Amino acid sequence: MALEVAAADGCKLRDSDVVNERVRQLNNAPASNGKYILYWAQVNRRVESNHALAFAADLANQRGLPLLFYEGLTCSYPFANDRFHTFMIEAVPETFRRLARMGIGYAFYPRRKPSDPNDVLYRLAAEAAAVVTDDFPTFLAGAYNARVPKKIRVPYYAVDSSCIVPMAHFVKQEWAAYTIRPKIRKVLAEHLRPVPPIRVAKRWTAPVPDFHVEPGDVAKLVASCEIDHSVPPSTEFRGGRKEAEKRLKKFVETNLRRYSRHKNEPSAHATSELSPYLHFGHISSLEIALAVKEYAAGHRLIADEFLEELIVRRELAFNFARLSKKLDSLDALPDWAQATLRKHDRDKRDPTYTCAQFERAVTHDALWNATQRELLRTGKIHGYYRMYWGKKIIEWSATHAGALAIMIYLHDKYALDGRDPNTYTNILWCFGLHDRPWFERPIFGLVRYMALSGMQRKTDVDAYIRENP
Repeated sequence: MALEVAAADGCKLRDSDVVNERVRQLNNAPASNGKYILYWAQVNRRVESNHALAFAADLANQRGLPLLFYEGLTCSYPFANDRFHTFMIEAVPETFRRLARMGIGYAFYPRRKPSDPNDVLYRLAAEAAAVVTDDFPTFLAGAYNARVPKKIRVPYYAVDSSCIVPMAHFVKQEWAAYTIRPKIRKVLAEHLRPVPPIRVAKRWTAPVPDFHVEPGDVAKLVASCEIDHSVPPSTEFRGGRKEAEKRLKKFVETNLRRYSRHKNEPSAHATSELSPYLHFGHISSLEIALAVKEYAAGHRLIADEFLEELIVRRELAFNFARLSKKLDSLDALPDWAQATLRKHDRDKRDPTYTCAQFERAVTHDALWNATQRELLRTGKIHGYYRMYWGKKIIEWSATHAGALAIMIYLHDKYALDGRDPNTYTNILWCFGLHDRPWFERPIFGLVRYMALSGMQRKTDVDAYIRENP
């Protein structure tokens, strides 16, 4: 599939058949002389378990060049706010220290205001022999990977380090978990292997670029940026590699044995709470899967349900995001769901709420208000309760399209795990994506419904409301 990638630079890459399935060259630029290989960390802002960084290191070693790791943070991305900026910047000092020990250069550039330079990447690329970045299907990375390669004169590679089985392995959109599951199982052993340790032959010794900015005090740096300061940092999640590793350790040692029984009970706190770190690339699903499998094997635990969510469901979401191209539209739904929602779009709703009322958590439903308050406070909603959150927005919005827009807006603005293939897929699941027809009812038609009585029967609703006052 991508053997020509290796040929383009004359490189012999480790595990080439597996690695090359992850690699796409997005322009036709020929091999070029340059001072270094540039890795642009758009999504996977980590050193460990990073196929893209490993690919960049291989290129650097083949060329006898040093490697520069560049991380930019603009003030102008949609919904730029204190929560997202803080979470990303909290990871910077540790990333710098880890790269320094490895002999890899590091440049971090926070663009504080719209009038600040917006050409840093192009200035770095002008002196590079090649640019390597992350292959990611949603939010800014997908748009940048379509636009940037046309503007630079060196080879530009996008590498999939977000999925265990590379996205490119699946050539068509899968309809549900049951269609992708056997395809993943068939090749999983081939890909469920650690990324080899990264070593660079030529250490970075040059000064950092003149636009490099030390992160210093995180709060002061965030306050200096012209972004939305009305969304505060999360009360529950701190960004960075160490935080991700700490949560993973706690999960495998404390909660893995409880996960199957208590995953849908928020008050049990039995889930991994790793989705923000997966979204911002502070940890990989590959690392999590390997750690879970190793611990489960050593302690005679069955981890199948967790691995189903981490691998099958998550990679189904990436498959959808990569091949659908309609992440913010009901047109992405299967035909049966589109037809039944059209039939019931004008059904009477009572009550109905505006986006502002949903945002402020002022509905008549104490449980729903608690889910929204959890989002406002922490930047995340418990997975099972997020389904209820979404279903009720459908029930209480004037139109189905309006409900979808509200869900996307609230997640894009507040969720640390938002703007992600998983998020868009989970939202559209509320409308029937990757699901099947159910009994017909008003507003929802054949789309699955969730009732408060069911939540009260299956979970401790009162405990959840107390935790999210």
